[in-house]
Amino acid sequence: MLKKTFRRWWDLRLQIALLGLAVTAAWGVRQTQGAAMFEAYNWVTRPFHANGSGQEQLILARTQELQAQVLELETQNQKLKELLGYVSAKKTKGVVAPIIGRSADHWWQQVTLGRGSNDGIKTDFTVMGSGGLVGRVVSVTPNTSLVLLISDPTSQLGVGITRTRHMGFMRGKGKNQAVMEFFDNVPNVKPGDVVSTSSFSQLFPAGLSVGKVVSVDLNKTPAPEAVIEFSAPMNSLEWAVVYPHNKQAEQKAYEAQTSAPERGVGKK
Repeated sequence: MLKKTFRRWWDLRLQIALLGLAVTAAWGVRQTQGAAMFEAYNWVTRPFHANGSGQEQLILARTQELQAQVLELETQNQKLKELLGYVSAKKTKGVVAPIIGRSADHWWQQVTLGRGSNDGIKTDFTVMGSGGLVGRVVSVTPNTSLVLLISDPTSQLGVGITRTRHMGFMRGKGKNQAVMEFFDNVPNVKPGDVVSTSSFSQLFPAGLSVGKVVSVDLNKTPAPEAVIEFSAPMNSLEWAVVYPHNKQAEQKAYEAQTSAPERGVGKK
């Protein structure tokens, strides 16, 4: 009997103690706003959070990479459309070639094309961009072609002012501009005039677009000069079109084209 009474007393005391502990814990959580439990939860689940964050970063990085690739493809597609539009407007069939090599040390001097003799390209073929003349082929392998750009300081060609037919020769300046030196002492030229290859050029066909006049210095010695800005995007070339160059046939065609208006005037 005494043993049972003691056991009931002990159970009652244990229940009271557990109730008191629960009340104390609840009061502590309320006072600290659950900070201790939150820290304990973070400590237990931190490995899972770290893995989740890393996975999200990987997904974000991959998404950004894919977006960049899509943007690059869209840009390439637009440039190819412009170039193919230029090609379709030309009567002579050309070889479309990608720029596969361009050294930072020779950025304005030369580029390497991803087409060569296997595609019918030969030395001295003319290379055009979407805006105009780019350069000429100086060496060829079965699958590549080295192009000397007209922006190279060693590159010189005969050019003329389309509006007035004043002639001269042009040399590159190692950037997106060139200098034209006139044959005439007082040429009729002004900023904005269009410049094209002339019949005096031995390396390129006549009548190819080169660029436009940016500035003129008529007092320059030994001959007046004009600064020419290239019409082709020399700084950002990615594609080009290569055309055969037959000097004699092109010279005859150019002379026939330029003399036709004069014959028309004489008949009136």
